Amino acid sequence: MTAIAVSSAITSGRGELVNVRQRTLLVAKWRILWVVGAFALIALIALVRIAWLGLFEGAPQRQDGLAALLPERGDIVDRNGVPLARAFPAYALWYNPAALGGDGPPLVHGPRVVAEALVRVFPDMNADQLTARLAEGRPGYLRRRLLPEDANRIHALGEPALEFPREIERYYPQGSMAAHVLGFVGADGHGHVGMEQVFDKRLTDPATRATPAVLSLDTRVQGALEDELSRGMLDAAAKGAAGIVLDVDTGEVVALASLPAFNPNLIDRAGEANIFNRVTNQVYELGSTFKPISIAAAIDAGVVTDMARRYQANRPLEIGGFQIRDSHAFGGSLNVPEALIHSSNIVTAQVADQLGSARLNATMRALDMNQRPGIELPARGFPIWPDGDWSRITTMTVSYGHGIAVTPLHLASAYAAMVNGGVWRPATLMKVEPGKANPGRRVWKASTSARMRQLLRMIVDLGTGRKANAPGYRVGGKTGSAEKPGAGGYRKTSLVATFAAAFPMDHPRYVVIAMLDEPQGTSATWGQRTAAFNAAPIVGRVVPRIGPLLGVMPDDTRDVDISDLAPLVANGNGE
Repeated sequence: MTAIAVSSAITSGRGELVNVRQRTLLVAKWRILWVVGAFALIALIALVRIAWLGLFEGAPQRQDGLAALLPERGDIVDRNGVPLARAFPAYALWYNPAALGGDGPPLVHGPRVVAEALVRVFPDMNADQLTARLAEGRPGYLRRRLLPEDANRIHALGEPALEFPREIERYYPQGSMAAHVLGFVGADGHGHVGMEQVFDKRLTDPATRATPAVLSLDTRVQGALEDELSRGMLDAAAKGAAGIVLDVDTGEVVALASLPAFNPNLIDRAGEANIFNRVTNQVYELGSTFKPISIAAAIDAGVVTDMARRYQANRPLEIGGFQIRDSHAFGGSLNVPEALIHSSNIVTAQVADQLGSARLNATMRALDMNQRPGIELPARGFPIWPDGDWSRITTMTVSYGHGIAVTPLHLASAYAAMVNGGVWRPATLMKVEPGKANPGRRVWKASTSARMRQLLRMIVDLGTGRKANAPGYRVGGKTGSAEKPGAGGYRKTSLVATFAAAFPMDHPRYVVIAMLDEPQGTSATWGQRTAAFNAAPIVGRVVPRIGPLLGVMPDDTRDVDISDLAPLVANGNGE
């Protein structure tokens, strides 16, 4: 073979190798493309399926899955998200006499032995009653809400008839705090009395129970109010107490307390007796706390224009066979600022007489004093309202808080309107978002409200409300001590003592009401039963505690300008 032939053979062999290599690479590329394409197709199918499920089938499935994870009843929280009511799983003790089967005894150790063993775990149970209960052989609950350690101790008894079902229980982590606002959940699984009743459908609906119901309450403020009311009630040996903290611009109830309270975690006979809400459901004659309302109506109507004008105050008013008197003499005459500072019935009645029944009646109606209070709670008391056209004597007595009975909540909403520029709003237990407050309705001119802020501040600075004067907080308010009606007339030994206040009076933010039912004269109240000595000090202690929590810091450099009124007033005491 020649050299040329050898070279040609070698060249031909190399060409075939190149061709084989190219074919192999091409096949490999196609295989890779097929694999990539297959994965892409699978991914596309998966994405389409996911999209389909999300758009058409996913929502019900997610809802059902979420519902399975949610508790049977939604939470209630305060305005800051602090839990007030929630559901949690708990053990119960159930008696199942058929657990052993057959015709033998239901208990291994006998009813008496088991009863005594259970009493060692739960000392509040009665061994004799429990023995009889076990001997009946009737299935049922022996105890609700067991602690895990108690369940373990009972399990160690080795009684198959004692079973421990897991149940969802309603739990109030703050105990009795705000009990009259919250209410409770009964054995029927439904809410009763308070916001548990109001929210019942929302809290049990799977579509809404995932989102907590948010109240306007602030647990920090609620705790301070309850604490000081409890102290004041104890100091004055009162039978009950009520209080409220209300935002003057939104109507939000930041705290609401009625004492004695009850524990919604355990509604027993004693708790049932305290379920009645004194703030929203009980109506009272609130006495002299009505005087600023009447004076505001007269100022707004142009009846009172000269603060220096004097009214006789040294003799009772004789009206229709009745006499209107003051608690004690304040001098021959008083002007309006002095009448409020000394709390004169005689002068207030004269001003109301000039105002007339129609205009005073219209003001009270504008404040909803003739209707149940505007709030979400189901228990709302109907006022005792004088029917028909008010007589002259009715107009005079209503002006200083007699002959008309309303709830403390009515009073709080009226004071809010009196100091916030003149706009009345219904109270609410729902948290109000900024800019979403009820627009309300105008009752007084802004100028009238400004004048009343001066007068209320003077009452605390110079008059009957001095024991409510919290340094730096510019508190303004009015005392009221009204005799309770009874058979044959008013009972002089039974008072309702109230202090209605707002702060800070140079730019009011909150109304605070403190009321004591039948306080007694004790050493802690200087032997006095009137509001100046028992209800006013409660407000004086509450305001410094809640002010910083609500963003109101003490400031001794600010106050209400009363320079035009101060020269008209002489210091003194009154009620």
